[in-house]
Amino acid sequence: MRKHLLILLFSVVIMTAAQAQNPQYPYGLSFKTLFMDYQSQNGGSITDFSAYHHGFEISLQKNLNQNLNLILPVKVGVVNSHNAEIEGCFHKNVYGADAQLQYQFYKPETKVTPYVMAGLGGVLEDEGEFNVQIPFGVGLYFYVRDNAYINWQSEYRYSLSDDRNNLHHGIGFTYLFGNKLPIEDKMKDMGKLDSDGDGLEDDIDLCPQIAGPADLKGCPDKDGDGIPDYRDDCPSIKGVSLFKGCPDTDGDGISDNDDECPNKAGTKENNGCPDGNDDMMDKDTDGDGVLDKNDECPNQKGDITNNGCPKTVIDADSDGDGIPDSIDKCPKVRGLASNDGCPSKTVTVSDRDGDGIADSADKCPDSAGLAAFNGCPDTDGDGIDDSRDRCPNSPGTVASNGCPEITASDRSTLDLAMRAVSFDTGNAVLRSESFRVLDQIAQIMNRYPDYNLIIEGHTDNVGSAVNNQLLSERRAKACYDYLRDQGYVSSSRMTHAGYGEAKPISSNDNLEGRKLNRRVAFNLVPR
Repeated sequence: MRKHLLILLFSVVIMTAAQAQNPQYPYGLSFKTLFMDYQSQNGGSITDFSAYHHGFEISLQKNLNQNLNLILPVKVGVVNSHNAEIEGCFHKNVYGADAQLQYQFYKPETKVTPYVMAGLGGVLEDEGEFNVQIPFGVGLYFYVRDNAYINWQSEYRYSLSDDRNNLHHGIGFTYLFGNKLPIEDKMKDMGKLDSDGDGLEDDIDLCPQIAGPADLKGCPDKDGDGIPDYRDDCPSIKGVSLFKGCPDTDGDGISDNDDECPNKAGTKENNGCPDGNDDMMDKDTDGDGVLDKNDECPNQKGDITNNGCPKTVIDADSDGDGIPDSIDKCPKVRGLASNDGCPSKTVTVSDRDGDGIADSADKCPDSAGLAAFNGCPDTDGDGIDDSRDRCPNSPGTVASNGCPEITASDRSTLDLAMRAVSFDTGNAVLRSESFRVLDQIAQIMNRYPDYNLIIEGHTDNVGSAVNNQLLSERRAKACYDYLRDQGYVSSSRMTHAGYGEAKPISSNDNLEGRKLNRRVAFNLVPR
């Protein structure tokens, strides 16, 4: 009869577990050696260790949510009889089965996780009766490696039968199957969850808490320039990818957020402003797209291929010396026909590169070029002269200032690399699964020889800011070292930096957000 009751209780426990099953959460198996004390709680001494006897426990474990586990232990042991004189024996075998709930006090990346537990169980004795017991106690998980823990637990077991209260102390090994438990600071498998309702599941959504389009991997793009806000230095102003989402209004090759004169074309040396002594730097009186300083017909709307003059006045005489500009070697200085339009035989016009454009009017006096480009060449033939072309040896687009456009597929790979590159918990050791991702980044670098790679390390805000800063720097450098040491990319084309917790892309108030903030970003910029 007692055995039937024990079997019935264990069946109820199994049914409870089945109802609690959720395939999105991990489960595990534990083995413990028990030290069982049936004496100290029934008139004996807790320091009488000779009265403690050994037992063995095996248990199934199911993680119900971030902090809560269901534990189903089965126990067997030999203990001292609580009343040897009445029962006629000093030792007896006991068999038990429990259903326990375990609540963990977990912190991200912790090595030791404490918990409390309580439950209900039944115990069958060889020499005695079946009795119901209520266990409650405390324990610790000690991290060994991924999915593996040493487990210690002590519990007080209150019995509903007389003289059966007892203590159990156990130490053993726990192994988890499937995804890692929260005590390893890993998110639960989100399955088909779409937190922001943008149609992308959280496990493939780069911004799972903020709705965004699918072509930007679920991240918003407030200004609609095709660059997600988390990568956009000017998220409210439409810009281009070359300048990380910022515009270049004056077309001088300097993005507006770095340009002190965003509406006037200038030089990098002047922080985007024109030279102070050149009043004609950005004036175009006739609005033909040729600045007055380069326009041979500044008051007549013309054609860029005719240096600003209309085709009907291609033989204009700007200096009024009777020699058409088309054959006048000094078109802006009155001269003599016998000297090809120059003032005298003693006056020569400097043209160092021999392209037929005087150095005084040649924007690139040391490189032979075209009049349409004010004397500058267009080496790669992309329609952007070398003086404005950030990649003069590779055909590109105006939007990229002459550099080749990075394909959507390669940008997607760079974005996903933020999630795919992973490290051992709390350090900067690359996991083996990261090598394939870094190999793909090296292949992208080889496809864009005119670009350099900036590697940025970032963390969440758990722990001290100083430690997070150092960790982000070490993780960025680990990726840099791998690409360099494998011989994939020259160190001259890469830089690395760590930003710690300073640049989050999601909230640090939940597990999902912290996971997104722990990342290494890979950005391509023109050389």
